[in-house]
Amino acid sequence: MKIIGHRGAKGLAPENTLASFKKALEHHVDQIEFDLRVTRDHIVVINHNKEVADPAGTKLLIRASTLEQLRRHKPDLMTFQEFLDVIDHRAHLLVEIKPGEPTKQIIAMLKEDIGRGRPAENISVGSFSQSILRQIHTALPRLELVVIEHWSGMYATWRARRLGARRINMRSWWLWRGFLRAMHRRGYQISPYTMNSEHNRRRLQKWRPYIYGVITDYPDRFKRLR
Repeated sequence: MKIIGHRGAKGLAPENTLASFKKALEHHVDQIEFDLRVTRDHIVVINHNKEVADPAGTKLLIRASTLEQLRRHKPDLMTFQEFLDVIDHRAHLLVEIKPGEPTKQIIAMLKEDIGRGRPAENISVGSFSQSILRQIHTALPRLELVVIEHWSGMYATWRARRLGARRINMRSWWLWRGFLRAMHRRGYQISPYTMNSEHNRRRLQKWRPYIYGVITDYPDRFKRLR
């Protein structure tokens, strides 16, 4: 079972920051999950929300702002290039592209990173958007696609089948052992998110034969389940 660090190691350091990614590596995650967005000046940055906020609560929309403007609000906002320079080849990348984000710059950076030596097999791209996953597959057919769904196993399976994908990330609330066993038998690789508590760890003990990995804010808590 893979340990997938959610936004780095969100429970151990501020999410999607250098500190969080270093914590994930410190706890030897198998994969690092993070979110990509694109600024007004076409810089790919790592951030979950579509806005960044300063300590006073003032918000800036990422797609409508330059990197310089955004960093006045959030000095630790990390670009995708900075992330790649620091992480190098030390972990498998699970890239989440948010619905509505332009893919041109992201695809160009992924191609460049592969050209510099990162194996395509070490990059997976996930999204809630079927259109984005199709765009990624057209441009980079060697990359593994990951269908991300909130709750509907039926819709997730339909999406995966249409894309020829095997990996599915689903919210853990809606998962149960019988469903996971059936999906495993059909060849799908399910990773529940986001699992952090002792209760979640007990659930994972039962699910372990049927899941691909666990997405967690606290990779230190789940290492023993490997």
